[in-house]
Amino acid sequence: MITTFGDKATAGIFQGKFVYPLPLHMQALARRKLFMIDAAESIRDLHAPPGNRLESLQGQRSGQWSIRTNAQWRICFHFVEGEALNVEIVDYH
Repeated sequence: MITTFGDKATAGIFQGKFVYPLPLHMQALARRKLFMIDAAESIRDLHAPPGNRLESLQGQRSGQWSIRTNAQWRICFHFVEGEALNVEIVDYH
């Protein structure tokens, strides 16, 4: 379950709003991925589909996980005891 969002744009996309800066054509895909995160009871639930490319992050984002929306955009979040925290859509490049 998503408990907190890292920014207003990600929360807006989750609520079905169209927001800047994520390109319009990516927002429906991002919303589906956010719904997957919201439904996940454990981090293992996000291993499928393989297109998620679930990764444990390092460096400044140590302790976070990410799934891909495409080659440029990722959804980053902490996952603690079945709760997704500080969920945000970020431009990795």
